[in-house]
Amino acid sequence: MSQLESIDPVQLFANYLHVTGVAHTGPESVGDPALIGKRLGLINGAAWTLMWSYYFGRKYLPGVHLVNVGNEAVQINFMEAHNRGEPTPPQSNIDAFVRYAKDLEALGSVDAILITCSTMNRAYPQVAAAVDVPVLQIDRPMMEAAVQHGGRVLVVATHGPTVESTQALLRETAADLGKPVTYSGLDVEEAWHYLAVGDVLGHNQALANGIRAQMKTESIGCVVLAQLSMTVFLLTHLDPQEEFGVPIYTSGQCGFEALRSILI
Repeated sequence: MSQLESIDPVQLFANYLHVTGVAHTGPESVGDPALIGKRLGLINGAAWTLMWSYYFGRKYLPGVHLVNVGNEAVQINFMEAHNRGEPTPPQSNIDAFVRYAKDLEALGSVDAILITCSTMNRAYPQVAAAVDVPVLQIDRPMMEAAVQHGGRVLVVATHGPTVESTQALLRETAADLGKPVTYSGLDVEEAWHYLAVGDVLGHNQALANGIRAQMKTESIGCVVLAQLSMTVFLLTHLDPQEEFGVPIYTSGQCGFEALRSILI
């Protein structure tokens, strides 16, 4: 039996549209009154991550009209450049993100733009310079929370190309805040493979196992999950502080929550 044959297609499309909605010109009909009427543009590194942007965007910014763009070719191009040992992100990817931002501003009339792709956070300066609306990197608020918390930061990733750009952003954030930072990196590639076949529970368990194993080897002050896709960890680990004894920050929660003060 193929993967498609095991899915109820009617329920799939119904659930999908419950999360994404369809294109419309007016404000959202329900949500936080302070956010209704605001429009947020989201630049994703791949089409499949749009579901994450829609779901967590609606969860943490209820009432905001979400306008998403994303292209699988961007992720493929980044991965192939990384595999060849070339500088990443490729300039062609940065150029694409600049075009997306200009389209969101000109065609979508957005009030702000969020770069949701951790591997593409290096594109931020050029994207921000290309438009007249506020631009935020989704990982930046998470990094600020980790630096302010103090202690050794465990930076967890599941996708190799993300590791370098995420750790660079942590160092930059600490420098901007004028605070020292120490960190360790943990690449749980196993979790990526689980997610790739739709096994969210397996993905989350692999992350939990990796974090617990690392905490046995060194003292950890807090954990950051480096990619928006990893925010599904919160679906099965509802209180990470209670369960693991340290805060576990996700870009999906921290990034969207930080936009509230920008949009209002």
